[in-house]
Amino acid sequence: MSVEEEIREDGDERVRAAEVESRRRLALTQIRQYPDAVLRLSANEVAQFDGDLVRLADRMAQLMHDARGVGLAATQIGILQRLFVFQASDEDELRTVVNPRITARSSATEVADEGCLSLQGVLVPVERSLEVTLEGADVNGEPLTLALEEHAARVVQHEVDHLDGVLMLERTDGESRRRALALLRRNL
Repeated sequence: MSVEEEIREDGDERVRAAEVESRRRLALTQIRQYPDAVLRLSANEVAQFDGDLVRLADRMAQLMHDARGVGLAATQIGILQRLFVFQASDEDELRTVVNPRITARSSATEVADEGCLSLQGVLVPVERSLEVTLEGADVNGEPLTLALEEHAARVVQHEVDHLDGVLMLERTDGESRRRALALLRRNL
């Protein structure tokens, strides 16, 4: 590769990185941020499975990807409907779960740091079950049952909490909560 090609490739990478960062920032402007009151509200069951629901799920998936998250609940974009999208890793399938319910949890738990698209810059330790069974429906209303473990299980527990109006701040220890709230207040 010539010097000119290396310079061009390096410039292209910087442009791509800037575009990704720009999309991330734009997506975050559409995601409700703490202390927005809607984040504390419980979502309503979805009764109508139609094109509007499919478009909502597609929009949420795009926002989640652009914001570089692994999950996004409808409440995080101000819509009080029980659905979320998630993709725990790049290798996993993107999933939309409507009217989700965790029907089983393992007694084995793990404490790990969690972040949230609605609490930018905050990481707090949260204890979660290592395995869960999640039931609900897909965007077409077809029944869905997922047996998840480790990171994927953590992600869906976090998103179901959002649909119940529960933030990860309520799941962490007192000292971590105080530090997180101090950081969030500084960023307001």
